[in-house]
Formats: sequence, structure tokens, C-alpha cells
Amino acid sequence: MSRFWVEKVTELQPYVPGEQPATGSVVKLNTNEHALSPSDAVMAAISAVQGEQLRRYPDPAASGLCDAIAAVEGLTAACVFPGNGSDEVLAHLWFAFLSGRTVCTLDTTYGFYPVWAKLYGSQLVEVPVLEDFSVDIGALGQSHDAIVLANPNAPTGLALRRADIESLVASNRDRLVIIDEAYYGFGAESAAPLVADYDNLMISRSLSKSHALAGMRVGYALAHPDLIEGLNRVKDSFNSYPLDAVAQAAATAAISDAEWFEQASQAVAQSRAQLTEGLGSLGFQVLPSMANFVFTRHPEVGGEALFAALRQEGVLVRRWSKPRIGDWLRITVGSGEQNERLLTSVAQFLKNQ
Repeated sequence: MSRFWVEKVTELQPYVPGEQPATGSVVKLNTNEHALSPSDAVMAAISAVQGEQLRRYPDPAASGLCDAIAAVEGLTAACVFPGNGSDEVLAHLWFAFLSGRTVCTLDTTYGFYPVWAKLYGSQLVEVPVLEDFSVDIGALGQSHDAIVLANPNAPTGLALRRADIESLVASNRDRLVIIDEAYYGFGAESAAPLVADYDNLMISRSLSKSHALAGMRVGYALAHPDLIEGLNRVKDSFNSYPLDAVAQAAATAAISDAEWFEQASQAVAQSRAQLTEGLGSLGFQVLPSMANFVFTRHPEVGGEALFAALRQEGVLVRRWSKPRIGDWLRITVGSGEQNERLLTSVAQFLKNQ
């Protein structure tokens, strides 16, 4: 701790991201990267970037990317806000609309929400998920405060129907509802079609998972133009150029390649089904995921012991020490080979118990 820190920095408990190993020999199933490589169109777009584009500042509005997103979503570009990953988008969103206010979320969800609440002085109300980890829509709807929901939820992978989300949005038009769709594209219903009808709804997304661009850091928000204008005010008071020329080119190509997106999403869903079946055959309980990961536990083996054993075998998964989910593991859906290595390692561990 430095004597120059302001008090708020001293009090912060930062979000801890998943381990990024230095070696490539491990099976990395802990940070939910896409199982496939990006679209060929993305790689071509990166290769086509010219030196002159790097000499000059990039388009601060990322106009081409916004146009591409708007075209896919059936919206105008004024309804799109691009950012340096969805975490930056959510951070700006939190500052613009939630600072100093009461915010409702779930007690088992994305671990960055409490960090932003602390950073921006929000009062965070955590509504408990039900026994099966599903969302209690009725309990959430009782609040008049802003709501932040990950859908599909993390780390459970469970997803709400669009109709459930609309019920929250429509029941109180003076309440802002923010849907974090970081795991969009793997089977869940998106709330994006509701944006045109509701000015109290915001959607945030990441291209890290859906389009295999975790190393590029691109995200975006969809909302009524008045909400987007608020985000732009915050962005231009922080960093007017959050997306570089290479990121804009790659992301625009990714969004425009609908065929790759459809095929890659189906491939992950099929691999997820195979992984779920494989874990089930070994006695695991696996929640019905709509994301590119599964949330699972074994009734006879502690999560900490299994996590450590897998790590010893060079297989990285994710675990939290919170009492309610301490015995659960979140496992990224990998390639067929990666999933097989995971299952083999798990089977060997269980055999030795």
C-alpha cells in the first residue's frame, strides 16, 4: 500500500481474472475463450490493415463497426456504443447511470458487479438465486431500483427467456434494466429485439466469446439513443479512442460474417452437449447451460480437491471459494480433444479415490 493512495483505492477489492498460464502445454478451460479460431474474414481484415491506418488515430466513433452491428440487429447506429471489451462498456455504463444509486443483481453472478458498485459508490442489493440456481423474477420485480443481470448467468450458465426479461422491463418503465449478454450466441434468447420498444433497457455484449476475439478486446452496448449519448459522454471524458484501427477492422469483419457465427455457435453447442453427457456419465450434476461453459459438481468429491487434481494434470478450470458454490466447477467448453483430456483426467481422479 502506498502512502499516496486515495482512500477509495485502499478499500477496493479488485476483480481477479482467470489464470493465464505462460506455457501452452496446459488445457486451458478456465476463462471461457471460444473453442474455435476466429473467422477467416477476421484474419484477412487484420492482414489488410495499412501502415497509414496505424500512423493516424482511429475513428473515435468506430462508425463502420457500429453500422455493421446495427445492420445485424435491425437498429440504427445511434443505438450502438462500441468499447474496449464489454467490461469497459459496463464500467462506463455503471458510471453513467448507476453511480451513487441502489442496484439490484443476483447473489451468484459475475464477480465484477460488486467491484464496480464499490468503485462508483452504488448500494448493491444481491437477490438470492433459487435452490436450483434459477432467477427469482418475482423477487427482482419487487424492486424499483435499477437491475443488472447476466444472461446467460455466470457462473451457472442458466438463461432467462426473453419474455421474462420483458416482464421486468415493461413492469416499470422508470427502472433501468441492464442485461449483460457476454455469453450471447450459444443458445439463449437475446433481449436485443426489445431495445427498439423500450428506452429503459440496455444490452451489453462481448466479442470475446461469441466471435472468438478475446485477445482483441471489443464489446458494445445496444440501447435507446438517449442512453447511448450518456455512454458517449463518459467515454469522451475518459478515452476518445478506445478501439484501435486493427480492432475495428477485425470486429467489423467478425460481425459481418454471419455464416461463421452460425456454424461456430452450433459447434460449441454440440461440444457442450458432449461434455455434459461425458460428465454425467461420471456421476456429475451439470446445470443446463446456454453459455460456452458448464457449471458442475460431483456429489462425492469436493470442488477444491478436484480443482487441484486437474491443475496438477495440466487442466485448468475455474472455482470460487464462496460457500454456496465452493464444490462447483466452471468448465469452458473446449475442442473435442480438450474435452476428452479433461474427462480422462477426471475419470482417473475418481478411480483413485
